[in-house]
Amino acid sequence: MTHAGPLAQDNLLSGVYVSFWLPTVVLTAALVIKLPSILKLWRDPLLRAVGGLLLFACAVFVFAAPSTISWTNRVTGVPNIAAPWVYSLLTALCASWLLLVVHWRNGRTERHAHTRRATRWVVAVYAGVVVALWVLFALADVPVEQIRDLDTYYAGTPFMREAILLYLFAHMVASLVTSRLVWNWIRTAGLDGWLRWGLRFLGVGFATNLLFSVAKLTAVVARWAGHDLDWLNTNIAPSAACIAATLVATGFIVPHAGQYLQERWRLRRRHRGLKPLARLMRGVAGSREPFALRATLEMRLIRRETLIRDALLQLSRHLDDELRDRAYDAALALGLERGRAQALAAAVTILDAMEREPGSPDADDASVPDTTYLLQEIQAVSEALRSPDEIKAVRTRAAVPAESMSAHE
Repeated sequence: MTHAGPLAQDNLLSGVYVSFWLPTVVLTAALVIKLPSILKLWRDPLLRAVGGLLLFACAVFVFAAPSTISWTNRVTGVPNIAAPWVYSLLTALCASWLLLVVHWRNGRTERHAHTRRATRWVVAVYAGVVVALWVLFALADVPVEQIRDLDTYYAGTPFMREAILLYLFAHMVASLVTSRLVWNWIRTAGLDGWLRWGLRFLGVGFATNLLFSVAKLTAVVARWAGHDLDWLNTNIAPSAACIAATLVATGFIVPHAGQYLQERWRLRRRHRGLKPLARLMRGVAGSREPFALRATLEMRLIRRETLIRDALLQLSRHLDDELRDRAYDAALALGLERGRAQALAAAVTILDAMEREPGSPDADDASVPDTTYLLQEIQAVSEALRSPDEIKAVRTRAAVPAESMSAHE
């Protein structure tokens, strides 16, 4: 029983650190998604900042994992040298956050000079922080290797204490500035819905980063005051970092994934929506659109649209403009709105044309009816074909005036 408590605590902490690989996977996925755009538009400083942010974030979680920390110390032969290395990566990550917001906010041409000044300032300050971290580590006496609680263990050690405070304050400042600007952008009018959701994830992620700094700083100050709040450093701070990184990565993924899925859904709906008209036009074309198992959805949609338009052009000389006008008026009289009435009138005209005999006088008429609406609004016409009851009602009402006129004559 005396050994159960420490062992359970160690298992709990190990479980927390295992989660470091979750944000690493999500961050890598975000980097893979953004990489084609970054490589294609490498001259775009905003995309370079995004790439740097994701790359440094991945590196932080890889090298901050306890197994990697132990490996780094062992390979170099220097106890705790992983600390300034991880601090440097984290500081570079903070700089990439600030560079991202600088280029995002000041990306316009007329503010190019201001952007360059701000970029140089961020790079100079955070590069100086990195240099200072290594100098302070070299001056510090930290012989006992600490894998999980170095910040609190050496909280009172000269020079190492200053290094810890330096990287925490650099992280806190970057988190505050980035979080505030991102939340301001969320309220910008005219943003794409998916982009707004991505910014929300980014905003919450950068705000959660503050919890990492605050938890570690509180644990360090508690050590100075003679109290033990090391659990903030070994449990809360790593968990906050994992959650924050996952949210930030999700913020970059959501706009791309959302827009991609929305476009796929739009294409699929259009392809399915054209099915009734395509089925009807197969009788005119004498065939169906070619099918290939590996064909993309875009290609299948193009083939279906081509089949429909080609068949409508073949059918155009059989179309009755007068019938379409009567059907349109009939649909309006039935209380349908103008767009729906026009689609139903076109559907009635197509069905009538397909029922005509090829040798009838109307079929041999030299005049060619206007097919502009049919060719441009095939989606609406196809949707109208899904309502046979409405088509029947419109056809019946459209036929009444002509029959009445013939009887009168």
